[in-house]
Amino acid sequence: MVDQTDEVAVDLPTGPAWAVLPDFERFDQVDDVFNRAFWDPEIATDAAREFFRSHREPLRQWRNASGFGQRDYAIRNAAWHVVDVFAEMNDADDLRDGFLSPLSQLRDGPDEHFDLGSPAEAAATVKRVASLFGADLVGICAHDERWVYTQRYARHAGEGRPVGLPDGLTSVVVVGQAMDHDLVDTVPSALSSAAVGLGYSKDALVLLATAQWLRNLGYQAVPSLNDTALAIPLAIQAGLGEYGRHGLVITPEFGPRVRFGKIFTDAPLDHDAPVEFGVSAFCEVCRRCTDACPPKAIPDGEPSPVKLNRSAIGGVRKWSVDGEKCFSYWTQIVTDCMICMRVCPYNKDFSRWRHRVGRRLAATGLRRLMLRLNDRLGYGERLRPREWWAGATRRRT
Repeated sequence: MVDQTDEVAVDLPTGPAWAVLPDFERFDQVDDVFNRAFWDPEIATDAAREFFRSHREPLRQWRNASGFGQRDYAIRNAAWHVVDVFAEMNDADDLRDGFLSPLSQLRDGPDEHFDLGSPAEAAATVKRVASLFGADLVGICAHDERWVYTQRYARHAGEGRPVGLPDGLTSVVVVGQAMDHDLVDTVPSALSSAAVGLGYSKDALVLLATAQWLRNLGYQAVPSLNDTALAIPLAIQAGLGEYGRHGLVITPEFGPRVRFGKIFTDAPLDHDAPVEFGVSAFCEVCRRCTDACPPKAIPDGEPSPVKLNRSAIGGVRKWSVDGEKCFSYWTQIVTDCMICMRVCPYNKDFSRWRHRVGRRLAATGLRRLMLRLNDRLGYGERLRPREWWAGATRRRT
């Protein structure tokens, strides 16, 4: 029997928040909770079908609640529209660009490689170009087969199929897109999901343009949103942030308020190192996300190797969010939920000096003081959707 307390040497931080164990299992995209909503009777409920339908068609009945009216769902679906167009482009071939398969709208490049200089120079150039195209964060890590799905899910066929990544890929460019702070603060609401859809839609542009640029230079480049591989461990390996109790990557620049995409490439690039700035120790004492989660899907205790259900990865000791409970709540409110993101004390504008001071405090023995100040100043409180529509903002506060 494998001793699950024995950790293996990996290039991810092996602190209290995340450790890969000897019995690690790669994840099958068929078991993703969103995909199970199409084939698993335990998840594929009428409420789940209504949740997905509501992103494409008007609801049959509006809720009499702030943030859940027609204008809220209208802006949510409009924000998702660009990435949805890409997703539906190859749907007849049982491909969904960006979600079940990579973004495919690319042109072939030349056979000859353009010399990007040393790996360090090439990495700096890639980051500059991705930032030009709109990326808020860019990090680079080694291609790591552990995080690639064992299969992709073919929704119409209801089966798993080969992922199909080409051979020879050596690096992953991970891009982060910050989500609108004010919209996130209106959660729970259909309005808040506009921040998610807009993040994905912007990411599609960044990924496609950066990948096409690499292909124009003669390199392989496969742009990927939620498809192909797990984004969170790649973002951690690429040095973009630390893993938090709520299962999200907490970045030094935007906290957890970030959507990630990635580009698999054979361009010779330097790789970034994982970062640590006190998140694990802070999350050990903070329970804001756990206490605020309506379905109680976020753990209260220590990181654990226990696999909660088939939608969880096996063989990793970490704080694991119960995806079944989380998605069940989404179907109840007919939109996604980011309450854990809103109440996270790292959900701040770190361009402001006082928030950078708070981030420093969170990494010291004064972290409990930071928590008390955070609560006293009202951070994490909901911005009422009707106030957002009236022009209210929390930017730079």
